[in-house]
Amino acid sequence: MNIKGYFKESYTELVHKVTWPSWSELQNSGILVLVATLLIAIVVAVMDLGFSKIMEFIYSLLY
Repeated sequence: MNIKGYFKESYTELVHKVTWPSWSELQNSGILVLVATLLIAIVVAVMDLGFSKIMEFIYSLLY
């Protein structure tokens, strides 16, 4: 297959076969991603703080 045929088939598939989300579906998905990202960031921050405190305690015992 040549490059021209590839782009023609790709365009046809994107226009006729792909189901695009509506604006409200896109907003809901965006909000879900934002909330999930914030929750994961908070969990990682708490784990980092906890690990830091544990390491400080261990180092204080050693030195």
